[in-house]
Amino acid sequence: MLKSLFSGVSGLQSHQVAMDVESNNIANVNTVGFKYSRANFSDLLAQTKAIATAPQGQLGGKNPVQVGLGSTVSSMTRIFSQGSIQNSDKNTDVAIQGDGFFIISPDGGNTYKYTRAGDFKFDAGGNFVDNNGFIAQGWLRDPVTGKVDSTAPIENINIPPGLTTPASPTEEVVLKANLNSGALIESFSPAYEVASTPPPSNGTISPAPSAVDANGNPVASGDVGVMFNEVGEAFSLQAGQGIWASFVDSQATATNTVKDDSGGTGPSELDITFTLDDGTTKQITSTGGGTNDSAAVNANRYVSAINAQTAITGISASYDSTANKITLTNPNSSATASHNVQIASVGNANSGFVATDDSVTAYRYQYDPTGSIKTPGLDKTFTTMADLREAMELQARNVGDGDSDGTPDENNISIKINDQGKFEITNPGGSDDGDYNISLNVTALTTAPGGAAVTENTRFTRNMEALNSVLPAGTTGKAFSQSFNAATHSSSIDIFDSLGSKHTLRMEFRKVSVNTSTGSTWNMVVSVPSPAIIDTVAPTNEKTGSVRFNNDGSLATYNPPNISFSGNNGSAPNQQVGLSFGTANKFDGMTSFDSRSSTSGISQDGFTGGDLVGIRIDQSGTLVGSFSNGRSFGLAQIGMAKFTNNEGLSTEGGNVYIQTANSGDPIIGTAATAGRGFIQSAALEASNVDLSRALTQLIIIQRGFQANGKTITTSDQLLQTLIGLKQ
Repeated sequence: MLKSLFSGVSGLQSHQVAMDVESNNIANVNTVGFKYSRANFSDLLAQTKAIATAPQGQLGGKNPVQVGLGSTVSSMTRIFSQGSIQNSDKNTDVAIQGDGFFIISPDGGNTYKYTRAGDFKFDAGGNFVDNNGFIAQGWLRDPVTGKVDSTAPIENINIPPGLTTPASPTEEVVLKANLNSGALIESFSPAYEVASTPPPSNGTISPAPSAVDANGNPVASGDVGVMFNEVGEAFSLQAGQGIWASFVDSQATATNTVKDDSGGTGPSELDITFTLDDGTTKQITSTGGGTNDSAAVNANRYVSAINAQTAITGISASYDSTANKITLTNPNSSATASHNVQIASVGNANSGFVATDDSVTAYRYQYDPTGSIKTPGLDKTFTTMADLREAMELQARNVGDGDSDGTPDENNISIKINDQGKFEITNPGGSDDGDYNISLNVTALTTAPGGAAVTENTRFTRNMEALNSVLPAGTTGKAFSQSFNAATHSSSIDIFDSLGSKHTLRMEFRKVSVNTSTGSTWNMVVSVPSPAIIDTVAPTNEKTGSVRFNNDGSLATYNPPNISFSGNNGSAPNQQVGLSFGTANKFDGMTSFDSRSSTSGISQDGFTGGDLVGIRIDQSGTLVGSFSNGRSFGLAQIGMAKFTNNEGLSTEGGNVYIQTANSGDPIIGTAATAGRGFIQSAALEASNVDLSRALTQLIIIQRGFQANGKTITTSDQLLQTLIGLKQ
């Protein structure tokens, strides 16, 4: 009887403990980060009345006879399931989504405690503390590197009140842009401008030439083969393409007089052969002469025969009856007829001509990407606008050099490239000798030296044909070509010196050449406003370089990789600023595709000084400070600990756990790594107590308690009956 009483008592005690545990769970239903517990029951030792026996012979074995002596609470299990995340309006509230604990310390990091309650705040000293005043542990920003090193030992998170950040000079400029490689562009500017000319109002790039000759013309300029007309269409000049150009008509007058046959000497006929542009010859003869024809009759017959072939030879003939001579003229104005007057042979000298009566005033100017020939002569080559300009000016001055000393270049004809990218020709006269009236004719080039056919480049020809005009010596008039333009693009960004002062860094790009096997090359001009300097050679506020692309549009190389910047305003001199345009042979920076030139991204890492105006916390637990200078960077990072056995932690109250022998050592690291959960800011983790489960458990505990009480009262009644037997 007594055993049943004691069993009932142990049951009451066990259920009382379970009641205590469950009531504690319910009491903490609104405690931030609370994890509920469960009481685990086990039975007590049993009284053995008979032991178990093994089977013997024909008699089977018997089980032991035991009577239980009640129950006890053998252990408590804390359930670390995820609590729901509740958003809050406080940006220093943090919740852990997943496994892990915040690390806090009551003594400056000598001992650690752990919590899931993320209700943190900054105290008057800038310490990041919980509601107990314990300081959260983590990593602080290194003032030298500007980084938060999460591999270093953890320490108190402290952000001093009134924190300011000093100015940081720019160390790197990163540019991502595409430079149009197509045949039709939208961003372009004149091929060259005079140095003193201000940039056009449309904002296009207008770099001054690096060197000029005595007439102010650039001695170096862009490759004409990669230039564009005034509507952005590419010339796409190929080797050998070009123009014919002449400054005066070709004219040859017969050396001898036309023969007079009126004395009955017999008919005289014309037999003359001209050399054409393609190297072939054209023979012209006359027929039908009379025995007694006069010189005038013969001459007119010769003239008619020559003029009948003008469409082929380009040559027209006229007769001067007073001098009794025939003059041959080629204005060099036909794109289909031959140029110049070149007499290959004279089969009959009755016309007055001999084979030496040539007149070459039209010259071939052919594009050659490998070099130029600019000296006077029938065939000239050019690569750049400067080459073509110089070759034409030398020839224009050579034409009029008729003085006795034979010294060339004595007239004042000038050909230059103006600030609109146009060839500009003037004929002011005023020289002692050599002046002449210019009759300029530019026509398409369709044959190369030796007679090989050349495909006409209509866009280039059209640009140059605009020069066709008559400029008398001494006139104030000018002749202009259409404009020549280069593909351009520009980007700019403000960089900072050591004082935090801003300076605009401008990068201008200009297409200068194309190689069909390797790709294209663009010149680059990097500039800063005066008095800042980036070069030791004048102009010191700009530095030239180049960017080259592969034939798939990827970046090949660029130079310079960095500039040495001095603000000359009291800031530190020789500030090294790296230019990052991408990786060679990749498409992660600058590219050159057949698409519009544009800047897709440009950034720099410098900033001026600023005051701390706010703090937010990201998913990695980094406390990101926002400053009045518009910059944001990590000031500290919250450390997190993970244990092998969370249930082995011991609670100290105040939502705090401490390490025990059975929890394992803390594995400290950053959020969202190595199995640690991520951090959600402006949120708190609610208690994981489920009221429906807890209340149901209360009913079960209550009924268990009542049943154990019933065993005691029933045993008491049995004892009363037993005592009553004596009576």
